[in-house]
Amino acid sequence: MNRRVVITGIGLITPIGLTKEANWKSILAGKSGVGPITRFDASCFDAQIAGEVKGFEPSQFIEKRELKKMDRFIQYAIAATTEALDDSGLKITAENAERIGVIVGSGMGGIETISHYDSICRDQGPKRVSPFFVPSCVINLAPGQISIKTGAKGPNFSPVSACATGTHAIGEAFHIIKRGEADAIIAGGAEATIIPLAIAGFGNMRALSTRNDAPEKASRPFDFERDGFVMGEGAGILILEELEHAEKRGARIYAELIGFGMNSDAYHSTAPTPDGSGAARCLELTLASAGIKKEEVDYINAHGTSTLVNDVMETKAIKLAFGEHARKILISSTKSMTGHLLGAAGAVETAYSALTIYHQIAPPTINLENPDPECDLDYVPNEARKAPIKVAINNSFGFGSTNACVALQKYQS
Repeated sequence: MNRRVVITGIGLITPIGLTKEANWKSILAGKSGVGPITRFDASCFDAQIAGEVKGFEPSQFIEKRELKKMDRFIQYAIAATTEALDDSGLKITAENAERIGVIVGSGMGGIETISHYDSICRDQGPKRVSPFFVPSCVINLAPGQISIKTGAKGPNFSPVSACATGTHAIGEAFHIIKRGEADAIIAGGAEATIIPLAIAGFGNMRALSTRNDAPEKASRPFDFERDGFVMGEGAGILILEELEHAEKRGARIYAELIGFGMNSDAYHSTAPTPDGSGAARCLELTLASAGIKKEEVDYINAHGTSTLVNDVMETKAIKLAFGEHARKILISSTKSMTGHLLGAAGAVETAYSALTIYHQIAPPTINLENPDPECDLDYVPNEARKAPIKVAINNSFGFGSTNACVALQKYQS
């Protein structure tokens, strides 16, 4: 069964924009979405900056009486889905609903709601905990609420794999469509973790940047002066369709999804294998899945977290997987602009990779002013670059030694 899978719709809610178009405009301009934390008083925290979503009005997408039943990560997922479906033109009807699925994950789910009701339970007693608490924070209620809103009755679940979540969601959707178990899937990830508990937890791991005096310069992947990642939030949703299904309705195709690889370093709960061998093997699995040679890859959207460990490891991994061709690949970390969206990162960055192919422009890695000598590949520093890009790969690596990569190709009938 040779079923091809294409991307026909994109929805994005991120610190650099509330729509696909706003995101891409910010990407090409090299605009940072990082600033001082405004959600709470962060003055006592070492890290006082984050990539917050600004100007989001959930009531534009969700009935007000339903909002109390949904943590912000679910609200972001529904909003991004609304845009993605509108963008694709895909209509879910009684006739096709059972052939359309929803696979949307999150790394930490409703941690804001959990933290809120834990405080209420402790301070005011158990009777004050809302009956909507559990369904408002459980991770699989993101795809659950999307299916309820849209009527999609196909496969419905949430992968949870830390910072690789969004990419795993897209990869699983890819395989399900290829196997013939669905004709279209709403796939991606959502995250909303800019709360005191999460900032304290990641901060005490020394994972976060503390460049509080220059927040827009804080996320600086592959730069020698990087000092940690910047927390971001939002959602990325893609509409994946079987090619003939998309062609029959005259859908616009951003890119074809051609390969997916996943594996484990089996090394450490929070750190990757320093030599990059685990990530390199994941890249090799992705190439094999896509049936392409390493020399065919033109662009990589790197995991590129701006942490001391990841950026060196990822550089080594790309060199191991691609050999001399690594120096010919355009590589960028869009986290330099959005911050790190954790479970949503892989989906957002796969969307950026599809737009990179569609527009034939590689996003920049901003704030790359003093390159780390150990990070010596072409990271498209500071300015977007027009280039012929036929094949792109998105890298995602997560806590728990988990790795996931997807390969996209310029669509050709």
